[in-house]
Amino acid sequence: MTTPIYPLVGLVGAGAMGRGIAQIAAQGGCQVLLFDAQSGAADTARAAVQEQWQRLLSKGRISEEQLQAWSARLQPVADMAALKDCTLVVEAIVERLDIKQAVFAQLEAVVAPDAVLVSNTSSLSVTQIAAGLQRPARFAGLHFFNPVPLMKVVEVIAGLKTDPALCDALARAVRQWGHQPVQAQDTPGFIVNHAGRGYNTEALRIVGEGIADFATIDRILRDQAGFRLGPFELMDLTALDVSHPVMEAIYRQYYDEPRYRPSVITAQRLAGGVVGKKAGQGFYRYDNGRAQVPPEPPVPDVAVLPPVWVSPQATRRAALCALLHTLGAELETQATPSAQALIVVAPLGLDVSAAAVAESLDATRTVGIDLLIDDCATQRRVLATNPATRADMRAAAHALFARDGKAVSVVRDSGGFVTQRVLATIVNIAADICQQRICTPQDLETAVTLGLGYPQGPLALGECWGAERVLQVLDNLQTVYGDPRYRPSPWLRRRALLGLSLMHAED
Repeated sequence: MTTPIYPLVGLVGAGAMGRGIAQIAAQGGCQVLLFDAQSGAADTARAAVQEQWQRLLSKGRISEEQLQAWSARLQPVADMAALKDCTLVVEAIVERLDIKQAVFAQLEAVVAPDAVLVSNTSSLSVTQIAAGLQRPARFAGLHFFNPVPLMKVVEVIAGLKTDPALCDALARAVRQWGHQPVQAQDTPGFIVNHAGRGYNTEALRIVGEGIADFATIDRILRDQAGFRLGPFELMDLTALDVSHPVMEAIYRQYYDEPRYRPSVITAQRLAGGVVGKKAGQGFYRYDNGRAQVPPEPPVPDVAVLPPVWVSPQATRRAALCALLHTLGAELETQATPSAQALIVVAPLGLDVSAAAVAESLDATRTVGIDLLIDDCATQRRVLATNPATRADMRAAAHALFARDGKAVSVVRDSGGFVTQRVLATIVNIAADICQQRICTPQDLETAVTLGLGYPQGPLALGECWGAERVLQVLDNLQTVYGDPRYRPSPWLRRRALLGLSLMHAED
C-alpha cells in the first residue's frame, strides 16, 4: 500500500459524517483517532463502522485480513488532547459557525504548527471559519457527502488564506482514500450545492405558476429529461428541513441573486411540518414508506381526429412532421391552416400564447409540443395548451400524440414548457460557476455527476441539446417573464455565439 500522505488522522465528531470519513480514511491506510465531545459517541461510531465492515466480509467483498487491518487502524479517544500528534484533523460537527470556530481554536492549541485542519462544512464560509486561527494557511474545507463510503466525490475548498499546495495534498489524500476530489474556491454552496440550485427551484416556480402538479413535473423530468428522480421525489427524500435552509442560505449569501431564489411553497411546507418521506407526508403522502402517487389522466377517446398544420417555425419541424405521419395524422401543407386544423407549434423558451400571436395563428386551435430533446430520445411527450385552447383541440392533440403508446403529459401554457425551463436553468447556473472561476469545467462535471446523479454533467447536457438552443430558451424566457433569473451567463452566451464547447476554458 502507498504510504499515506497523512499517516495519523483525527476526526472530531462521530456522527454519520464523521464515522463515514473515519471509515474511508482507515480503509485508505491511515491510523484514525475518533473523538466526540459526547461521552461514548466515539465508541458507538467505531462499533457502527465495524458492523459495516462485517457486512462487507459476509458478502465476500473484503477478506478477513482486510477487516482486521482496518479495525486496528480505527481508535476512539476520550480527549481532544489525544489528537496532538495528528498530521490531519477533520471536523464534522454541527453546522454552526461559532461552535466550529471554538473547536478549531482548541485544536490549533493542541496540534503541531504544521498539522492540517479541515472542516467538513457544507454551507459555511471556509474563510470565515478560519478567520480567528493563527495559521489560516493550514486550513481548508473538505466537504464529503452522505453516505460517505458510497458518495465518491469530495470538494476540496480553498479559503482566502489557504496555501494552494495544501489543497493539492488534500486532493491526493482523498484519492488514497478511494474517493474523487474536486477543487473549488470558497463560495456559497461550493460546487455541488451551488450547481444543484436550478433543478428544484425552477420546478417549484413551475408549480407556483399553476403549470402542472408535482407528480406531472416529476414524470416529465424523469421520462423526458432522463433524471433518476423528479425534483419533488428528491426533496421528499432529502426532507425540506434540510433542503429549504440550503436554498435560503445560498440565496442570501449571494445577496438575493435571482438565479437562486427559493420558493414560498417549501417555506410554507417546512413551517407546517410537511417535510417529506420521514414525516410520512411531503409533496406525496407515504404509506409504509411508499409514495402514494396520483394516477395519470387517461388518454381522451376521440372518434375523429382533425387535420394537423405544423408551424413553419417549429423546432425540429421535419422530425415533427415525420412523427405525425407515423402517428397517422392528416397533415396540411398549405401556407396557412384550414379552419378545421389542429395547429401545432414547437417554440423554444416562448409560451404557446406568444408563438400563436407572433405567427397570427388561431389560438383556440393551437397546441405546443416540447422538442428541445429529440422525440426518439425520450419516453414521454409534453404538450402545452394556452388559455384560449378549445377543449376538443386539447383532447385531439393528446389522443394523437399518444397513438403509439408513448406517455403524454399536457400542461398549461408556460414559457419553455417544463423540461426546457429546468434544463436551461441548470446549464446556465453551471456556466456561471465556470464564469466566476469557482472551479474548472472538468471538476464541475465530475462533482455534479457524482454528487447529484444527473444523467450527464450540466455542461455536457448543454452540449447535447446545443448551446445555441439553450441560449435561445433563456433569452425567450427572459422575454416572457421579464425576470433576471433567466439572464444568460456570459460563459454560455459567448461560447454559443463563437461555436465553442461549453467545456472550453480560457488560458
